[in-house]
Amino acid sequence: MEQENSTKQLSIDCKEPVTCVEFCPFEASSHLIAIGGSMRILIGTCVFPEEDKDLDKFEFHQVNEFHHGCRVDALSWSPRTSLDCLPRCIRFCTAGSDFRLRLFTSDLKEDNTVQVFDGHTDYVNEVSIEPLEGDLIASVSDDYTCRTWDQCGQQKALFPLKSQGMSVAWHPRDPMKLMVAEKGGIIRFYDMRLEEPIMTLDAGPGMLLSADWSWEDAACVGAVVNGDWMIWDTTDSSQAIESQRAHSEKARYIRWCRSSNSLFATLGQPNNQIKIVHLDHHQVPISHNLPIQGGISWHAFLPICAAGGNRKVHLFTAEL
Repeated sequence: MEQENSTKQLSIDCKEPVTCVEFCPFEASSHLIAIGGSMRILIGTCVFPEEDKDLDKFEFHQVNEFHHGCRVDALSWSPRTSLDCLPRCIRFCTAGSDFRLRLFTSDLKEDNTVQVFDGHTDYVNEVSIEPLEGDLIASVSDDYTCRTWDQCGQQKALFPLKSQGMSVAWHPRDPMKLMVAEKGGIIRFYDMRLEEPIMTLDAGPGMLLSADWSWEDAACVGAVVNGDWMIWDTTDSSQAIESQRAHSEKARYIRWCRSSNSLFATLGQPNNQIKIVHLDHHQVPISHNLPIQGGISWHAFLPICAAGGNRKVHLFTAEL
């Protein structure tokens, strides 16, 4: 069952079209959001009435803006980010349209640094910072590689892939494993101690454009292949346990809700359509068309999904 979105929808105005958006997933900084565009990154705070009963409405405040120099294609927050203690620290890593990674660190005063990582020879589709200590950064690219880096920009490992790398993810409950999803439909898990693959999931024939590893359940992996979403239970089988049509043309992104393993969002074509799926009821309570595709991200503790749009970030509140 699908319905055009009639749920509460909020938004954040931006200076340029949004190319990626990421809520900070960590408890000490869960009110932060990063919004990437064609030349800059906006950092702001989001406070919702659901988490502050003294508020009558959603509040957004800009914290800082960083010049990027090219289009921001992907972004990942570091667990070292915190505004609750001194010295304050904001740290995140981006993937740019110039094939480079950039690690930004700021105290929101005068100490701002940007480290540039060179190595990829084609577009970087996703970047992910290890979520416990933040010492390692992983990236996947159209150059058929997954690479890991230290905080100084030194390449630590290179994994050759059989097709373009589309998604990469760590898990906070199992930080020595890395999930890597390839466009050809293969999802591999690597043991980072041995730097070797230890498990493979098979999406079958088709074009896999995005995969995500649920933070609520480390055994649960989701992906979008062609126009379908697929779900695996890694304790059960290398084959998907459930799949269903998501979009009539193709699906570009999938993201698990961080506060519930029953919810996930997909973004695809036609019409840059975002859908939020509730697995317990097998319903799509939210379906909404957007002007452009600018990525999707869930709040760390609330069932609120952000989607990038044309000079705007749309915020959708789902029911658990």
